[in-house]
Amino acid sequence: MGKGGGCVPSKKRLPLVASDDPPHITREAPIPIEEKSPSTGDSAIEDIPLAPLAKLKVFIVFYSMYGHVEGLARRMKKGVDGINGVEGVLFRVPETLSPEVLEKMKAPLKDDDIPEISAAELATADGILFGFPTRYGCMAAQMKAFFDSTGQLWREQTLAGKPAGFFVSTGTQGGGQETTAWTAITQLSHHGMLFVPIGYTFGAAMFKMDTIRGGSPYGAGVFAGDGTREPTETELALAEHQGNYMAAVVKRLAQA
Repeated sequence: MGKGGGCVPSKKRLPLVASDDPPHITREAPIPIEEKSPSTGDSAIEDIPLAPLAKLKVFIVFYSMYGHVEGLARRMKKGVDGINGVEGVLFRVPETLSPEVLEKMKAPLKDDDIPEISAAELATADGILFGFPTRYGCMAAQMKAFFDSTGQLWREQTLAGKPAGFFVSTGTQGGGQETTAWTAITQLSHHGMLFVPIGYTFGAAMFKMDTIRGGSPYGAGVFAGDGTREPTETELALAEHQGNYMAAVVKRLAQA
């Protein structure tokens, strides 16, 4: 019941859950644009074209040493961009290792097309997907250092209510596909953010056992092995689905 005693019409919800058919990415109908008022008589004012609505922003913030997490992030952006009115934006967190150490670890050079993000910039996002490799079942130190730099945002609870999710990379099947995301939830909790897992919305592909596949109900994932294994198409498709799913959640919250 509303304050005036009348019933409040329920809002139409956007579909988020995929079917049990083979995985596909959900698409939405275009956002309706407000119609212009028709001109009437000699005193009519010429119609002025409406400015395009600003897109909602889903930040895809990641750390990737050997490129596996970056591969998921790029495919995830495709999923975010698949929802009308929402745009995915790629960011790296700052590196904490020296160039000399990275060279000895045979880490490839970073792509300059993806900028580094500052903690303050998180405030401008409508939703955030954090990606990182695991270190003994927890997030890599580079991502933890970035979260540690968000103290001012925490004090002001600037990020409270923003939806967020995780995607990960591990070296082995038992390396922390779930625990790496699970242990990262504490960061969101202290900021008051809304954790958005994907559950089993990817459909039938979540249940297949015939091939090795990273990812879990917590979010997309990839097995890196010794560093030479590349993400499979299923792992990339799961990342795209997560981006699409998160974008739909962000859009629905914005319309609430």
